[in-house]
Amino acid sequence: QVHLVETGGGLVQTGDSRRLSCVATGVTFSDYAVYWFRQTPGKAREFVGGINWYGDKTYFADSVKGRFILSRDDSRSAVFLQMNNLKPDDTATYYCALHHRWEYEPPREPDYWGQGTQVTVSS
Repeated sequence: QVHLVETGGGLVQTGDSRRLSCVATGVTFSDYAVYWFRQTPGKAREFVGGINWYGDKTYFADSVKGRFILSRDDSRSAVFLQMNNLKPDDTATYYCALHHRWEYEPPREPDYWGQGTQVTVSS
């Protein structure tokens, strides 16, 4: 059974940095690209960024480009979302997702989803 667990969320202030982690079990992690999404109540889920199987390709939504960084450590079956210069608009529940395909287009139906971790940025 596949499990994705996101950690690292919490309450931060505008301008702070925070690193989210996504750890997978029950899957050959290196076979999957990893995507991050976020969602606030009443709004559609929003794509944040993605990283390919090898960790040498990433892309981000314009809203976070230049502030967020993705990396992965397959030895730990983990992906890290480094969020810098956080803004109140970054407040959301952040979800990681695994998908067997890598595209410069977020997958509509990722293979696996995590349960999410809440990030709140105070002004």
